[in-house]
Order: sequence, then C-alpha cells, then structure tokens
Amino acid sequence: MDRQEQLKNEKISKLLFKFSLPAIIGMLVNALYNIVDRIFIGRGVDPLALTGIGVAFPFMTILMAFSMLVGIGSTSLISIRLGEDKQEEANHILGHAFILLIVVTVIVTTLALIFCDPLLQLFGASEETFVYAKDYITIILWGALGNTLGFGLNNIIRAEGNPKAAMLTMLLGAVLNTILDPIFIYVFKMGIKGAAYATIISQLANTIYVLWYFTSSRSLLKLKAQYMKLSKKIVLNIFSIGMAPFAVQLAASVVNTLFNRSLKIYGGDLAIGAMGVIMSVSMIFLMPIFGINQGVQPIIGFNYGAKQYDRVKHALKLAIIAATAFSTLGFLVVQFFPQVILRIFTSNEDFIVIGISGIRIFESMLPVVGFQIISSNYFQAIGRAKTAILLSLSRQVFVLIPMILILPIFFQLPGVWLATPVSDVIAAILTGYVLILNLKHLDDTAKIQTILE
Repeated sequence: MDRQEQLKNEKISKLLFKFSLPAIIGMLVNALYNIVDRIFIGRGVDPLALTGIGVAFPFMTILMAFSMLVGIGSTSLISIRLGEDKQEEANHILGHAFILLIVVTVIVTTLALIFCDPLLQLFGASEETFVYAKDYITIILWGALGNTLGFGLNNIIRAEGNPKAAMLTMLLGAVLNTILDPIFIYVFKMGIKGAAYATIISQLANTIYVLWYFTSSRSLLKLKAQYMKLSKKIVLNIFSIGMAPFAVQLAASVVNTLFNRSLKIYGGDLAIGAMGVIMSVSMIFLMPIFGINQGVQPIIGFNYGAKQYDRVKHALKLAIIAATAFSTLGFLVVQFFPQVILRIFTSNEDFIVIGISGIRIFESMLPVVGFQIISSNYFQAIGRAKTAILLSLSRQVFVLIPMILILPIFFQLPGVWLATPVSDVIAAILTGYVLILNLKHLDDTAKIQTILE
C-alpha cells in the first residue's frame, strides 16, 4: 500500500500510532537541544549562564516563528494537495518553502545581529548575564540557516507520509549535539560558546540530511529548480495557513520577554534562570503532544481534502485522548518530583528553592494543555487559518500577557508563575466551544454530501 493509500484507507488508530510515534521520539530528542545545553552550562559554566540563555531565548523563538510560518504553512498545504491528488502542486509548494526559508532567515538574522545589544537589554539582560547571552546568541544567529531549513523542511517529510525519515532527521541532530556539548565545554574549555557551536553544527547536520532526502529517490516530492519560481498565490497561501503557528511563536518571544522583565523585578537573575529551566522541562512534556499534533496533521489534512469526514473526526478524537494522557503524566511528574528535576541542572540551593515553587505553579493546569493544542491545530490542518490563529493566540497572548502584567502586582513572584495556568484554562474553554461548533458543521456537510451521492 503506497503512502497516499495508507492515509486514505488504513485504520486511523494504526495510522496515528505509525505517524505519531516517530514524531514523538523525534520531538523528544529535539527537546534535548535546550535540555542538554542547560545541563552542561548549569554544571560546567555557571548558574548565571543559565540566565544568559533564558535572556537570549526570545531570539530563538523568533527564528522558530519564521521557520513555522513557512514550514508548517507549506506542510498543511501539501497534505491537502496530496489528498486532492495534486502532486505537481505539492512539488511547487516544496520549492517555495525552500526559497522562502532562506530569504526570511537571512533577513531576520541580519536584523537580529545588527540590533543584538539593545534587544538583549530589552529581553532582560543584567550586567552579570549580558556577556553570557551575547556570546551564546551571536553564534546561534550566524548558524541560523541550518536551524530554519532543517526544521521547516522536516515537517514536509512527515506530510508526504514518511514519519520515520522525519524522526531520523531530528535524532541525528540531537545525538550529535549531546556528543559535542561536553567536548566543547569540558575538553576545549569553550564555556557557553561551546554549547552554541555544538548546537549550530548539529542543526547543520539536520539540514544536510533533509536536503539529501528531497533530492534522493526516497522522497515522493522532489526539490528541483523548476519548482522554485515563486508564485504570489502559493506564497500567500503558505503564509496564510502558517500564520497561526507563526503568530503563536512570535507571541512566545513577547511573552518570554515580559516574563523575563517581571522575573527580574520580583525574583532577580536566578528567577530568570529558573524560568529557562522550567521552559525546557515543559518542552519535554509538550513535545509528545507536538509529536501527536504533527502525526495527526497529515491524516486530518489528507482526509479532509478527500472529504472523508468520519476519518477526520476519528483522528481528532484519538489525538486529543493521547495528548491529554501525556499532559496529565507530565503534571504528575512535576508535582511529585520537582526537586529531582531541578537538581539535574544545578546544585545551587537558591536556584532550586525558587524553581520548585515556580515549576509547581507554572505547570498546575498542564492536563488541559494537550486538548487545547491539538484542537486549535486541527483548524490549521483543515486550512482554517483565521480560526487557528485566534485559538492559538488565546492561550499565548489574549489572556497570558494581561495575566503577566496584572497578577504579579498582587502576588509578586508567585503571580508571575500563575499567569500561565490561568491562561491555559481560559483558552481550553474557548477552544472547546469553537471546536464543538465546527464539528457540528462538519456533520451537516457530511449529511449533505451523502444525500447528493
């Protein structure tokens, strides 16, 4: 059975497992980029170096935002076109993704390098942490193209029905990063710069593998010059669908900046470092959800394009159940073993005391996050870009930013941690309401389709 036949006819539970498991493994391993860097930096450099990475993190979320704008926008569009049996159009979208990723990365990194110093101060750098942040992010920015190309095109590998190859891409980079970090930090005594070099070399290896894949016989889609002549219509379609994850990631950089500034006021540099660790730990628990999201996306997109709405709903239901199970497990681990988690990164007692309170409050509503993420991205998978943007931003912007600004006034440092769970609950309620309305409309469409047939 070829890949398109699998998406159309194979049992949904089997398909979801087949597509999500490699994605989950790949995403978990990909999370090691931040985890491994922070472990080796926290133990091999200085706890304040962890704060330096936390201060530099908005730069990385901005890069990821533009990578998602093109990569995920292209992925959703390709899934729908393959479902409509329009492979030639899918090839053109891949070519557009390649060119657009290069263009936006060059523009963004150039601007970031020019305005690096004032941006670091805006993001919350102090006199003690500025040097660490500057050393780290300058190297990351010079190697950014390896990150954005590898990540953006990797999503398309999964969209064409080859999740194992997509997983291998992320495994390659993460394993290489884990090997290079201790060599550069401990053996070559390069400090935080060593962690940055390990990261960009690993991401470059990702990109080389992805480019080889799309020019080899393994790929259904082909990366060829004939597909790289930009069309305004395709560019706008990619940006339209990719706008939801782009907006969420861009908002994440704003949120991260606001968090850093509030943490600096109410908890100092160590609180910023603790937030960086908490974010990394959160990614470990969220990556399986993102993996399920990536696994279910081509299933939903293809079957929606093929007008097989029962399969769309079944895939969505199974994805929500699996994501909720993972998020609940993460909640239990954080609540019962916070000290064990934090001691992996540092032995600094002041850091650990701040982190224990922070991680427990910050992750207190984690069980509802799986549902919200899968449901909001369902709209992206079916090409409903505006709805996806609204629901995605409801969690990251419309509620979270006001909470970051208001709650610390009344509760000081605990108020900073509390902003996230409050936004998680409100966003989940809104998403549930919109999803119910959409599924009812989908049922009505299916009934009309049956009558017409």
